[in-house]
Amino acid sequence: MLPPGSETWSAKIRNFSVGARHNEALSLFLGNLQCSLGFKPNHLVLAAILKSCAALFAINLGEALHGYTFKQGYISCQSISKALLNMYAKCGKLDDCQKLFGQVSYKDPVIWNIILSGFAGSRRHSNEVMKFFCAMHLGGDAKPNPITIATVLPVCARVGDLEAGKSLHTCVIKSGFEANNLVGNALVSMYSKCGLVYYDAYAAFKSISQKDVVSWNAIIAGFSENGFIEDAFKLFSWMLKGPTKPNNVTIATILPVYAFLDKNVAFHFGREIHSYVLRRAELVEDVFVCNSLVSFYLRLGKMEEAECLFQRMKSRDLVSWNAIIAGYASNREWLKAVDLFRRLLSLDTILPDSVTLVSILPACAQLQNIQIGKRIHGYIFRHFVLLDDTILGNAMISFYAKCNDVIAAYRIFSMMSRRDLISWNSMLDAFAENRCDTEFLNLLQMMCSEGMRPDSITILTIIRYCVNVSKIEKIKESHGYSIKAAYLLGDIQPSVGNAILDAYAKCGDVEHAYKIFQSLSDKRNLVSYNSMIAGYVNCGSHDSAYMIFSKMSETDLTTWNLMVRVYAENDCPGQALHLFHELQAQGMRPDAMSIMSLIPVCAQMASVHLVRQCHGQVVRSCFDDVRLTGALLDVYAKCGAIESAYTIYQSNPQKDLVMFTAMIGGFAMHGMGKEALSIFCHMLDMGLKPDHVIITAVLSACSHAGLVSEGLKIFYSIEKVHGLKPTLEQYACVVDLLARGGQIDDAFSFVNNMPIDANANIWGTLLGACRVHHKVELGRIAADCLFELEADNIGNYVVMSNLYAAEARWDGVMEVRRLMRTRDVKKPAGCSWIEIESTRNAFIAGDFSHPERSFIYSTLRTLDQQIKNQFSYDLVNA
Repeated sequence: MLPPGSETWSAKIRNFSVGARHNEALSLFLGNLQCSLGFKPNHLVLAAILKSCAALFAINLGEALHGYTFKQGYISCQSISKALLNMYAKCGKLDDCQKLFGQVSYKDPVIWNIILSGFAGSRRHSNEVMKFFCAMHLGGDAKPNPITIATVLPVCARVGDLEAGKSLHTCVIKSGFEANNLVGNALVSMYSKCGLVYYDAYAAFKSISQKDVVSWNAIIAGFSENGFIEDAFKLFSWMLKGPTKPNNVTIATILPVYAFLDKNVAFHFGREIHSYVLRRAELVEDVFVCNSLVSFYLRLGKMEEAECLFQRMKSRDLVSWNAIIAGYASNREWLKAVDLFRRLLSLDTILPDSVTLVSILPACAQLQNIQIGKRIHGYIFRHFVLLDDTILGNAMISFYAKCNDVIAAYRIFSMMSRRDLISWNSMLDAFAENRCDTEFLNLLQMMCSEGMRPDSITILTIIRYCVNVSKIEKIKESHGYSIKAAYLLGDIQPSVGNAILDAYAKCGDVEHAYKIFQSLSDKRNLVSYNSMIAGYVNCGSHDSAYMIFSKMSETDLTTWNLMVRVYAENDCPGQALHLFHELQAQGMRPDAMSIMSLIPVCAQMASVHLVRQCHGQVVRSCFDDVRLTGALLDVYAKCGAIESAYTIYQSNPQKDLVMFTAMIGGFAMHGMGKEALSIFCHMLDMGLKPDHVIITAVLSACSHAGLVSEGLKIFYSIEKVHGLKPTLEQYACVVDLLARGGQIDDAFSFVNNMPIDANANIWGTLLGACRVHHKVELGRIAADCLFELEADNIGNYVVMSNLYAAEARWDGVMEVRRLMRTRDVKKPAGCSWIEIESTRNAFIAGDFSHPERSFIYSTLRTLDQQIKNQFSYDLVNA
């Protein structure tokens, strides 16, 4: 065995360091020191060990060796000075590096390059790099070499100092370095990053005499990053024809370029690249290349190809897992993303980082998987380095907000050490979405007090909050701030302008909405037009909505749905149906909202045939919308098809309050009180709390079926059991319930003892009951109240007149008719209709326009005669 400290040991240490076997070099050196107290390494060994310290970032040992070299008098040795400078530069100890640099008497290009590369490695010291280079250039003792130029040029690109870059290029030409690969590649990269790729970068590329793979990679990346996609392809094809073979960086550079092409074309070229990779063993084994291919397939939505490649990879790093998990999440494959995340957690060799967690949290939110989200939260707490990650904190806020846990979201927000604008916007969005009005305003005030300037996303969130609470003044404030901040002018796509327009429209201020609409002028898009139409529809200005519609050069399904609704609400069922057919003729597929817009038309036309068509469209399109199902149930009932309504009710496993209300209302309409009561009891057994609408519906059902005691029991339970205050409509139902049951005096007493003043509906109900039960005096009291509340309602006068006539009170009849003449009240023509073979037939009093009128009146005369003959026969044989 060789004695410690011998020349062989020293040579072995130097060889290990030169061969990049730095751990072995350090182990051998430290072992030597322990075995032989008299071992004194020479300057060559110390320089080698300092090089290993730099490679392994062993700053403590390096500093100790610095002290040793100083004591031994080696500090003036150039190899030691360079090694110490290099060690401090590589380990990021730039202050010590600069101090030692100042102590070095003789500075050759190597020493200058060490100090330049050290400071160039830190983005915070770009200015110092330029100062050092100027000092070197002006000093004249050491001239810049290709390594110097290649070190400084990337700094010029980083700070965007094109003038400095061009000055360096001048030095390159004067020095004759232009054909040098290292310098040429740096020039190509610098010009590309400064946006001068087409002439300057390409000229520098052509000047390189012996182009290597780095040269090709730099120019291809430059063209693709600056948007010259075709030129990037062209250069890549030239490279393939030449002697230089693409490497892993080339493949990773060219694959994202295909994302700008049509998906099918991109997929075709991507497969060709994949085939090329498979023909070269070193690329097949390269994790970097495989990760690029996986990301490429995922970007195109080719999940099977990406998964197949991922499974075949012989080695995977964290980038591989992050790519596949993020790919599944971005392609809405939430369950697969979570499954892969679980597989990653089961590995002992790879731990998730912030990128992994940011990718998986949206999938957990979509699946409402709060458990995995909480596990991730715990993982972050156990790894302190993740606690300071602002992007990850923002993702956690978004996760908890989407899982409706606003308290947890705010807890995350409060604990964040560094918040950016996204943090504030995410938390504001969470409060707005969950209607936390006070918290929203407090947070907005806190944001402004901390000097955080709202951006367009903040404004959009504020506008949404204003719409939720219908605060038109706050919308105007947001509008004014947007004008001052130039958000309306800066928008190429008018997202802020559209949001303000929509907010005004939803809050009923269509005048301001239209002013915004006009101000957008050439920036208007479909959203602008649709918001304006929706505003007019909501406030009943159907003509204005049609005016906007007629000016549109481009429409979408939302536009057509709104216009169907316009005609439906304007009692124009024929036009609404025509528009519905027109949107289908233009190749658009109706959605749930289209059917919802058409359902009122079915009710207007009382057309069961049309309802069944709508129902068929819902079934064929697999629309799973509880509101739509409830609307279909309701319209079936209104069109007389109560069996079909009940079938929908029974077949739907997820019944909500709307569906129960529709079914009870349907039974009430058809006088099926007991059935309505049964549905109501079933709903209460399920634990659903009734609202005023459903209680009114069940009271109406009891009234129509004569279930007086059951109805009264439900009425008195409104306040005592359900904790609600009875509404006027519910009081009217009780009056109708008692009146229909013949308890007119009780009904009148009930009205007089009500805690609120009776309205026209209640007095009208009582008047109708008085007519049926011949209660003239009570009827007169009710009529007098009605004549004051509804002076123009012809029905009230007719009912009172008929009540007087039935009791032969002709003076009363004359008095009512005189009152009608005085108030110029006229009775509109009565109308009824019936659907036969999918055709609606309307009949209006005094109208003779029906095409089959002759046959109809002939049949009526025959029926009338048969009735008279039967009556005469019964009278004779009585």
